[in-house]
This record gives sequence, structure tokens and C-alpha cells, in this order.
Amino acid sequence: MSQVTTLTFFTFNKNKFWAFKQMGTVHVRMKNVLGLQFYKFLGTGGGSGFSLRPDFTTYAFLAVWNDILDYQNFIKEHPVFLKYKKNSNTQRDLILKPVKSHGKWNGKNPFYQHHNQDTLDNKNLKAVVITRATLKWNRLFSFWGAVPAASKAIIQAKGVSFYKGIGEWPFIQQATVSIWENFEAVNTFAYKGIQHATIVRKTREKKWYKEDLFSRFYLLSDTTIKSVE
Repeated sequence: MSQVTTLTFFTFNKNKFWAFKQMGTVHVRMKNVLGLQFYKFLGTGGGSGFSLRPDFTTYAFLAVWNDILDYQNFIKEHPVFLKYKKNSNTQRDLILKPVKSHGKWNGKNPFYQHHNQDTLDNKNLKAVVITRATLKWNRLFSFWGAVPAASKAIIQAKGVSFYKGIGEWPFIQQATVSIWENFEAVNTFAYKGIQHATIVRKTREKKWYKEDLFSRFYLLSDTTIKSVE
């Protein structure tokens, strides 16, 4: 078996209130899903990167599976996913291969780190970065005051084709996902960009995070379909 991570975005032109309600009720229907190691239903931000403004048209489902067959069976058969497909307007499925991950999400690191050189050396695959942080209550205003600079940095970055804020709880538990042409572009942004370096320095100095995680993946596939009514 080979662990796989999936990230699915659902957009809603209608049924927005239904989608919003699922954030608090869907978990009771996710018990004993075969092959499911870790999952999160996530809201999304309306701006670039982190955002105080929610996007009530878009929700995400992040999951880690024992293997790809478990994921494929879930999206074909499970009532939760079938209902999301029915009520949504579009469905974008990202299948990811974890490469490197450090930090924790709810006390653990869910993303297994693969060391298959045939995969790691494949420069034809795009790179995906997922970050996640739980903010300290007494650092909220300081953190959100720095958000505009972080958003500006990702907008101006070279080699990034997609970025979106995602999260479990508004203002407190925040995450981002971004897609890059390759890991060289990620490294240039992360280690050579002045704006990003300043944000990293502030993160350490001001101790914004109670918990944080930074994970890199290869993008194995990226498909968007219109849900069947």
C-alpha cells in the first residue's frame, strides 16, 4: 500500500446554507470509513492566502488514505461524498504525494514522508504546499495585522498558479494551499523573497502559533468536473 493525500474543493452557486451547516454536522457520518487515516472538512477564505473574509461558495475536504483505491471507493459510494457532489456546482480533486512534512496538526503529523527517489526526482510534477497553524489567543491581532503583507507576497511570487486560504475555525485555525510549477519556485519564494523572510522572522519573534505544520507534496493529478444533478 502507498499512502495518498487528497484535497477536494466543492463550489456552490446554490445550497450555500446546506454547505455551511455541514461543517458542524458531517462528522457523525464519517465514522469507520475504510482506509481513511485523517480528514478535515474546511472552510475557505475569500482573499489571497489567509483572509478574514470567508468564501461561502467554496469548501474543501482534505484526507489521508491508506491507498488510492480507498479514496476511489469513497468518492463513488459514500453517502457524504455523493451528497456533496449532488449539491455542489463544481468539484476539483487534487491527488497528492507527500514529500516532506514537519510540525503537527491536532497533535500529530498526518502526512507520511515518502523517500522514493524515482518520484522525488521527477521535475515534471508540480509542487503543492500546505501550511496550517493554530493561533494563540493573545496574538490574534498581531497576526492578522501582518496578513496583508503575506497575501501580497504570494500574489507577487513567481511560479505559483493557485493559492487559497483554508481552515477549520475562522480567525484561530488557519491553513493555506498553493500549487507551484516546481519546488525550485517554492524555495525561491520561501528562502530568497524579502517579504516572506520578513514574515518568517516575525513569526518567530512574536510567537504567533500554538501549533503549526508545513508540508510539501507532488501533484499527481488535478481534475475539475461539474457535479451530476
